[in-house]
Parts: sequence; C-alpha cells; structure tokens
Amino acid sequence: MATDYVSKQPVSGFEVNTTRSTVPTNVSMPEEMHGNDLEMKTMAIDESDGEPIKREQWGGKADFILSCIGFAVGLGNVWRFPYLCYKNGGGAFLIPYFICLIAGGVPVFFLEIALGQFMGEGGLGVWKICPLFQGIGVATTVIVFLLNIYYIIILAWDVYYLAESFTSVLPWSTCNNTWNSKMCTVSFAAQNYTNCSFSNESASVAENYLECGNYTKVDPVVEFWERRILQISDGVDDVGGVVWQLALSLLIVWLVVYFCIWKGVRWTGKVVWVTATFPYLVITILLVRGLTLDGAQDGIIFYLKPDFAKLATSQVWIDAGTQIFFSYAIALGAMTALGSYNKFNNDCYKDCIIIAVVNSATSLYAGFAIFSVLGFMAQEQGVDIDKVVASGPGLAFIAYPKAVTQMPIAPLWACLFFIMIVFLGLDSQFVGVEAFVTAMLDLFPKFLRKGYNREIFIAVYCFVSFLIGLVMVTNGGMYVFQLFDYYSASGMALLWVCFFECVAVAWIYGGARFYDDIESMIGYRVNLWLRICWTVLTPIMTVGILLFSFITFEPLKYNKTYVYPSGAQGAGMCMAFASMICIPMYAIIKLIITPGSFRERWVLVTTPCFTKEFVNRRLPTELSMISEVKQPLFSPNNHVLSANIGQGHGKTIKVLRSGTQIHYQYPVLLM
Repeated sequence: MATDYVSKQPVSGFEVNTTRSTVPTNVSMPEEMHGNDLEMKTMAIDESDGEPIKREQWGGKADFILSCIGFAVGLGNVWRFPYLCYKNGGGAFLIPYFICLIAGGVPVFFLEIALGQFMGEGGLGVWKICPLFQGIGVATTVIVFLLNIYYIIILAWDVYYLAESFTSVLPWSTCNNTWNSKMCTVSFAAQNYTNCSFSNESASVAENYLECGNYTKVDPVVEFWERRILQISDGVDDVGGVVWQLALSLLIVWLVVYFCIWKGVRWTGKVVWVTATFPYLVITILLVRGLTLDGAQDGIIFYLKPDFAKLATSQVWIDAGTQIFFSYAIALGAMTALGSYNKFNNDCYKDCIIIAVVNSATSLYAGFAIFSVLGFMAQEQGVDIDKVVASGPGLAFIAYPKAVTQMPIAPLWACLFFIMIVFLGLDSQFVGVEAFVTAMLDLFPKFLRKGYNREIFIAVYCFVSFLIGLVMVTNGGMYVFQLFDYYSASGMALLWVCFFECVAVAWIYGGARFYDDIESMIGYRVNLWLRICWTVLTPIMTVGILLFSFITFEPLKYNKTYVYPSGAQGAGMCMAFASMICIPMYAIIKLIITPGSFRERWVLVTTPCFTKEFVNRRLPTELSMISEVKQPLFSPNNHVLSANIGQGHGKTIKVLRSGTQIHYQYPVLLM
C-alpha cells in the first residue's frame, strides 16, 4: 500500500507542505491553465520505484570539464583534422569548419549536457522528457557499446608500438628483422630508381610500394605495421589466429580502463587530471622539436595555405560537418551521462563554451605539431609534402613513426608520441565505457547501485567486451576493425541521432520550454541562437549531410585496394542500422501499445515523464527563488503555492495529487 509523506521547505518565513504519494503509473494527461500571460505545463511523475537511490556527483567543476575535454579531445583531433585541413583548402577549410561548429556542433553539444544535467540521468533515462523518442537513448547506447569494443583496439596497437620503442634502434627503421621481406628498402623516392613508379600515386610515401619492373620495394615501417603488428591476412574471410602480443596489449588496456572507472565519477574525475592534460604537454614538446627541424616551415605553410576555390565543392562542407560531429563526441550518450552527474544549479552553459574552445583549439594546435614534422619528412625524402601526409591509422602508425626514424634520439620521440596517443585514446575510452555503464545503472538502479554490484557489473562488461574484441587482434582483425569503424559509429548513425535529438527537444518537448528549464538551472537566459539551431539550422544541416552521405556512399575498401565481399558489407550495414532503427521502431511500438484514440495516444507519448528523484532535485531550486507567498487556491490535498519569482514575474508552482497520479506543474512565460 502506498505511503504518503510530507516534505517541508521554509520559504520567506512560511512553511510549505508539499503532499506527494507513491504511485504505480508513470503517465498522466497533460493539463494547461492560462492566465496573467502564464501557461501552466504539466509533467507526469513516476514514483513507482519507491525511495530514491542516491546518485553520485562530480567532486568539483574541474573534474567535469576535464572529463568532457578528455572524451571529446581524442585521436580525431590529432590524426583527422590536420589531414582534412590540408585536403580541403588549408586555412580556407576553417570557414566551413567554424560555420558547422556554430550552427551544429556546439548547439547539440550543449543540448546533450544541459539535458543530462536537467534530468539527472544518463543516455537512456534523459529521453523520458519525450517518451515517444526514448529510442534515441537506445540508439546511443547501441552506438557507444559498439564504439567501446573497437576503439580500444587502437590503444592495443599503440601499446604494442610503445613496447617496441624501448630500444636503441627502432625496429621499423631497418630491414634486418625476422619479419622483413626481400622487398624491404630503408628509404626510397621514385626519382632514385629507374623504371620505377609508385603503386598508388594518391597515397603517402610511407604507405606506398615502389613497383620496379618485376619486383616491388616496400618501406620497413609498412612491413613493421603489416607483418609485425597486425600480421595481416589476405582478407576478412581469412581470420587466422590471435596475435598474442596484441591480445596481451588489449587485456592491459582493458584493465587500465576498468580501474579508471570502477569506483564511479568521483574516481574518474581525478584520473582525468592526468589523462586529459598530459597530451598537451607531449604535443607542446613535439611542436617545439618539430619547429627546429629543417622543412618545418614548409609543412606549416602547406597546412594553412588557403585555397578558397575549394569552398565551392560540396565535399569540403560535408567533411567539415562530419568532423564537427565526430570531434565533439555527440550522439553517443556520453555527454548526457557526464552532464547527469552535475549539480542541478551548475552553470553548464559557461562550461560548454570552455570545452568547445579547448576542443577546436586543440585540433588547430595539434596540426602545427604534426605538419612541422611532416614538412621535415618531405624534405628528407626529397618529395612533395602531399606524398607524406596521411590520415587516421596511416598517420599514427606509418607516417609519424617513419618521421621519428629520421630524428636524433629517435626512440625518445617515438615513446613520447605513442604515450601521447595512449593518453588521448584512454580518457575517450573510459568515458565511453562510463556512458554505457551509466545507462545501465539508471536502467537498474535498485540492483546495480547497491554494494559492490557496480564494480562487478563493470568487470563483467569489460571482460565481455575484451572477448568480443579478440576477433580484431587476429590475423584478419584489421578488416573486422575497419568494418566496425566504418559502419557501427559512422557518420550516418551519428547524424541520424542528432536530427532526432533536435526534433524531440525543440519540436516535441518545446524549445521555449527547455529554455525555461535551462534558466531554472543556471539562473539566466542563454543566447537565442541555440534555440534557432535546435529548431531549424541543425536539423537542416544533419539531413543535408546525411542525404549526401547516402548519395555518395561507396563500399568499404582496405588500403584502397582490397574490396570487402558482399557478406562483410552486409554485416557492416547491419551494425549501422542496429542503432538507427531503434528510434522509429521504438516510436511505432510506443504508439501501438498506448491505449486510447490516436490523439490521446499522441498526448500521452509526448508528455514528459519524470521520476521522483527529478522532483527532489528541482523542487528545492524552484522554491528557493520564491519571494512572496500567496493564499493557496486549492484544498490541502491539492496544494498550490502561488508566488512571485525573479524580476517581478508572477509564477505558480503546483504539486497536485489526483487519485494515484501526481502532477508537478510549473508556468512558462508566453513569448
């Protein structure tokens, strides 16, 4: 039997009794009251879980900011942005980049963090704000689950490289190793050989092969990557055995990730003080060293030299938009999870501005460090800079390792570089794991938040992910990795989720209403530009990029030569649609199982459903703003508190009980 209880809150000398009860239902019909230019909004309260479960919070504001920076600032800032900048017109690329940043990236980034802070729940729970689109939470959870499985493989490669760097002579700088073939040659450029040509003129020198009549020359760094690290097979259908060195590296990284997050966000918040800041020290050291090398100036000029003619091509704008959504780590549920551990009154608006500035500045800063070294590499090999530029793993594991072999004290610079990659990827990985764990904790709070259940659950999750990841450290693992990378957390899936996030908040829940919610948290109105973006600009941008991605879609290839078989391509598409289908499927099922006419169903599935924990977090904030208490208008069981709040605006806070249903009503000033 439900037990009533009374919470007492002193307000301006008065004692306010707010009667509530435990109820078995989580939806109620909305009610609107108009008067004095006020619109009363109704929210259903789900109190079916009984007493609230205590939720963790960050130890301090800096812990939250560094965690966001650690997750958002990752490998893409170092190995993807500089390449896209060079590819798409140098300095001219910054124009579409910042347009997409202001119109899409930052607005959605802030929306996710503010939503997580407002609701106090992770990627699954926050979408109770619009029950029809709770499939968004399911989609982001699927994406981040798949992302956590394959992203950590990069760190396993890196740990292996790092272990091989502790030597007087880097093993990828010579051809006298057991894994080298007869085709290995230490240094080459096409003009040094007669009757020779590059096998792929569009690839970098380090990634290339030199075809000379009946034989092919291969750089030792390529052979180290393919024959030593990957021990790669001929195709995805030839999985082969597990590379035990990579399996051991993968196990080590998973253990590190586990002990970074096993005690919750207060522990994680301290870890990021190291993992989020150390890469900046290493990037600075590499930049200083790079600027002292011959050819560094040519590399930086090549990096930033504007080519405004590129702006007329659609691909430049697509690359800019895609890079923004990737680098800000949105549509993964991670930012909502991080925001959910904030205090209700935290000024997340200013926090997001700081994080956005640091994120984009890091991309630019890392570009100087990378291209100063690549300029030196081009001069040493006597080739154009575009022949040494690479993106993605090609930069981290081929082009840059090749560059450090040409530096004095090469092992030192190799160790510094791979340590930087470890730290850049590590905090992104454990925050991604934290996002998935938070979603599960919010789904089963009464079980997972008790005793050591959290630690046990995380251990089981990490172990299962490790076992799944073993398929990517086999001889054919690289092919499987690229399938995951290309499809599971692809641009299509992320853009799809971002579109529906904007629709759910700006169009269904109400952009003006969410603006009032943000004001109730931080105490002031944020810039109207964000609402314009959520309502119009960001949906248009995401749909445009998404349609262009579908139109220009090409089947995945490895190393620009190996074409994946149709079965593998189909498996990849299934991974992409596994998350995308969650949103429309959940909405359809929700409408079907909800009783009533279509109009009644629509009203029910678009009425926000909040938990008792949400009311406990928000109600004291609303009451603390009251400056004048008026006579209640309803009976004691339906207590109404009328008051003036803020700048003399009249506002009513009402907590109503009607049978087994609870209504928490608050007004919104009409625009």
